[in-house]
Amino acid sequence: MKIKLVGKNLEDIRPLLSRYGFEEAEREFELVIAHGGDGALLGAEREYPGVPKLPIRDAGTAELCPEHRCELQLEAFRRGETPLTVLPKVAGTARGRTLYALNDVFLHNLELSSALRYRVRIDGELYANEVVGDGVGLSSVHGSTAYYRSITHSIFRVGLGLAFSNSTEEVNHLVLNSTSRVEIEVVRGPGVLIADNSPEQIVLNEGEKVLLFESELQARIYGLANFMCPKCRLLRHPNKLPFRGFHLL
Repeated sequence: MKIKLVGKNLEDIRPLLSRYGFEEAEREFELVIAHGGDGALLGAEREYPGVPKLPIRDAGTAELCPEHRCELQLEAFRRGETPLTVLPKVAGTARGRTLYALNDVFLHNLELSSALRYRVRIDGELYANEVVGDGVGLSSVHGSTAYYRSITHSIFRVGLGLAFSNSTEEVNHLVLNSTSRVEIEVVRGPGVLIADNSPEQIVLNEGEKVLLFESELQARIYGLANFMCPKCRLLRHPNKLPFRGFHLL
C-alpha cells in the first residue's frame, strides 16, 4: 500500500514500513500515517483532508502500552483488523473564508490585555446580547475531550458543544443539535478565528461576524481507540488516573 508518512521522529517508524507492506509515496497515496501526538493527527488531516489516517503515537515521547506497540498496530492494519471511525468536522466562516477543524473552532481575543466583547445568536435567535471574555468556540464530539473539556469540565456524546472561555457574564455552556448554526458578532475586538492547531487565522474587527457550524466534511481515521488508549495515557502521565471518558467509535 502506498502511504504518506508525516509527524515526528520518523526515523523510528520508517524502517518498519516495508516489513508490513507499506511504501512511501509523494502522490497517489491511499493512507496517511501520522506518527506523533494529537497535533500530528490534526496537522495530517488539515494537510491531507479526506485521505484516511492511521495515527500512531511516537513511542519516543509518548510511551505505548504492550498492546499498542508500533509493530502490532502496523501488523493489525495489514490484516484488516483496524476499525475505521468517521468523524464530522466543525467549521467557522468569516470574511468569505472558511476554516475547518477536527476538534474545534474558536473566536479569541487578539489582544491578550483586552477582553473580547461579542454577541451570540443561535439559529437566528439572540442568546446573549453581550458577553465579555477570552473567547467562544464550537466543538465536535471528538473535540469534547480536548479544549472544550478544559473549559467546561464536561464532555458530550452527540451534537455540538458551545463553550465560553473566561466570560464575566453567567452564560451556560451549551450542547446543541448538530444542525445548529451559531453566529458570533464582534462588539469590541479585535478577535481572531482559529481552527485546531492551524497557523491560519482570520482577524475580525468590531461589527464583523463569524458563523460556526458542523461541516459536511468528514475525517476517516483508523485505530482511533488505540490512539486514545487509557493504558497508554497512564504511562505518559503516571500521576494521573486514566481518563474514562468516551470517544466516538
